[in-house]
Amino acid sequence: MFNLRALKLFATLLATSALAQDHSSEQSEAQISDPALECTPYYYAPSGQFVHNFPPIWQPATLLANDTAGQAMWANISSSIPANIQPKGQLNGSTINVTYDSVNDPDCWWSVRQCTIPKLAGLSPDVSSVPEPKTMGYGFDDGPNCTHNAFYDYLASQNQKATMYYIGSNVLDWPLEAQRALADGHEICAHTWSHRYMTAFQSQDAFAELWYTMQAIKLVTGVTPTCWRPPYGDVDDRIRAIANALGLQTILWKYDSNDWRVGLNNVTATDVDTYYNLFISNLTAGNFDTVGGIMLTHELNNFTMQEATKFYPQLKSAFSHVVPVGVALNKTRPYREANYSLPTFQQYVSGQTAVSGNSSGTSSGTGSNSSPSSSGSSSGGIKPSSSASTLTIHTSVLWTLLSATLLLLTTGLAP
Repeated sequence: MFNLRALKLFATLLATSALAQDHSSEQSEAQISDPALECTPYYYAPSGQFVHNFPPIWQPATLLANDTAGQAMWANISSSIPANIQPKGQLNGSTINVTYDSVNDPDCWWSVRQCTIPKLAGLSPDVSSVPEPKTMGYGFDDGPNCTHNAFYDYLASQNQKATMYYIGSNVLDWPLEAQRALADGHEICAHTWSHRYMTAFQSQDAFAELWYTMQAIKLVTGVTPTCWRPPYGDVDDRIRAIANALGLQTILWKYDSNDWRVGLNNVTATDVDTYYNLFISNLTAGNFDTVGGIMLTHELNNFTMQEATKFYPQLKSAFSHVVPVGVALNKTRPYREANYSLPTFQQYVSGQTAVSGNSSGTSSGTGSNSSPSSSGSSSGGIKPSSSASTLTIHTSVLWTLLSATLLLLTTGLAP
C-alpha cells in the first residue's frame, strides 16, 4: 500500500494535472494554455457518440448511404446543379491533362482567372471585398486549431471579433475549440470537410463536403453556417450552385498573406511580413477608399496565429475599421437559427461588438434531426440517445494516473 505521503502526492498530482487538462467544457478548455496539453486528444461524448454518422475524418467526403436527411437534400437540389460543367483536375490541385478555355473562362473558375461574378444565372457574386471603405474584413481559415487559446485570448483582449472558416474534420476533432469561437462572438463559416480542391469533386461528393461540415458545426456549436470559403479559392459555377442550394454565401479574397506557405517553395517568414505590409500599403495608396479589403490569413499553426497577433496593431492603426466579414456586409443573421445575431456595421464600429443569442448545440448534450431548410440540421440519423452518458474518461487523465504512478515508484514513495 502507498504510505500517507505517497497518497497525498498522488492526489495532488492527479488534481493538478486533471485541472490543467480539463476538456469537459468549452470554459475549462479555454483555460488551457500549454499547447502540448491543448492538443491532447480527448473524447467529448455529446459529439463523439455521433462520429459514425459522418465520413471518416480528413478523408474526402462521400454521401453516406444511411444518411436519410442528406440523401433527401441531395435528391431535392441535384436537378438544379449544372451537368454541363465537369469536374476539373485532381483533389490535390493537379491540373495535368485538364483542357479548359481559360481565356473565356465559361465556368467562372476562380483558380484560373480569379472570377467572382458567376456566369450561371441565379447565382450571386462572390464576396471578395467588403463594401465599407477603409475597412478590413477580418477572418482566418483552417480552424479550429487545437492550440488557438492564446490567439483567441489575444483577440478577446482587443475586443476583436473575426470570421472563422472551420474545417468539418477539425470541428469533430476539436469540438470544444469550435465552441469557443461562438462563445467569444466570432462568426463561423464552413471551409469544407477535408480541405481538398472542390472543383475536382463529382457533384454529389462536393455536396457531401459542404453538407457534413454544416452538420458538424451544428452538432458541436448549435448553429448552422450560411457562409463558406473554398479551400485554395477553388470554385466554379457548378460548386457555387451546390453551395447556393445549401444556403451558403461564397467568401473569397483579393489579397493573400501567404502565411500558409511558409516552408513551402522557399517562402519565408520575412516574405509573409512583406505580404502583410503590401496589403497595408494598398490602403495608403488609396485602393480601399471606396471598398474595403479581405486578406487570406490562417488559424493553421502557431506561426500563422503569431503573425496575425504581430500585425494586428498595424492593421488596426491603418484601417478605419477591422470587422468580421458578416458585420461588414451588415449580415445580422449569420446562421439559420433565428435566436442568434451579429451587430450591424454601425453598431460594431460604435463599440457594440457583442453578439446576441446563445448556442443550443452539444455543449448542453442536445442535437437536432431537422433539415437545413428549417433551423439547421445534424446529419441524418444523428439523435442524442436519452440513455447516452456524457460522463467522459479523458485520455489526459489516464496519462496522469500513469505518470503519477511512475513518479511514485521511481522516487521510492510506493512499495
